[in-house]
Amino acid sequence: MQAVTGVFLSQTEAEQAVRKLQSIQLPADRVTLLTPGEKSSKKLKSVPVDTTEQPGMGAAIGTVVGGATGLSAGLVVAVLPGVGVVAALGVLGAALLTAAGASLGAVVGGSTENFMSKGLPADEIFVFEDALRKGRSVVIALAEDKDEATAIRQLLEAAGAEAVDAAREQWWIGLRHAEQEHYVKFSRNFSDDEKFYRLGFEAALHARSRCKEFDQVSAEMASSLEAVQRQFPEAEVEEPYTRGYERGREYYQRLCDESKAA
Repeated sequence: MQAVTGVFLSQTEAEQAVRKLQSIQLPADRVTLLTPGEKSSKKLKSVPVDTTEQPGMGAAIGTVVGGATGLSAGLVVAVLPGVGVVAALGVLGAALLTAAGASLGAVVGGSTENFMSKGLPADEIFVFEDALRKGRSVVIALAEDKDEATAIRQLLEAAGAEAVDAAREQWWIGLRHAEQEHYVKFSRNFSDDEKFYRLGFEAALHARSRCKEFDQVSAEMASSLEAVQRQFPEAEVEEPYTRGYERGREYYQRLCDESKAA
């Protein structure tokens, strides 16, 4: 499976995109809409999770416990660390929220197991989290092959979506100045090292690395670093990558702290 993601300025546009995906017979369990705020969940209840169902009659996916605050007709409303309250449609939405760190409980967790190895965009989670913090909505669909991925991508773009790569660049642009000021304290040239610093920063935000002590992720960081060094054998990678990784961990912790304080 390949994940195709579109970021929308409004929830209404995102809902229209979901309906268009339903119109091309994309299975309901391969599509989700994520939108911020508990109030938005009331409107999402009008979006069917299957083309054969009437609005509001989607199949429920289980009883939510733990960090979630409600479930109705295929709708999950959960507290996502570093973001706040997020509503998501369907089992795919529940799987994504689980991967991102929301506690949805044993029942929903069991329902999402099959999705964890089917192309979930774990390396994009921080991008759509940033979009949600900005009040945007995100549509994610899983394609079976490249042709289907292309068709879905074109449909989302026609519906007004911003591509996830563009959203990723906007996210970094918003951080870049502060990260440059931080990095030059180490008497390094940020322009020369930015690529590797950013790779380390983003690696720290991967779903599998979150909310763990450094000794729990140090081996994985070292493995990721070695992969980058093999890719760029002539470059000085270790220091910028490591400092970026450390800074990424600080960034995510800060977001979580701010979310808890809100």
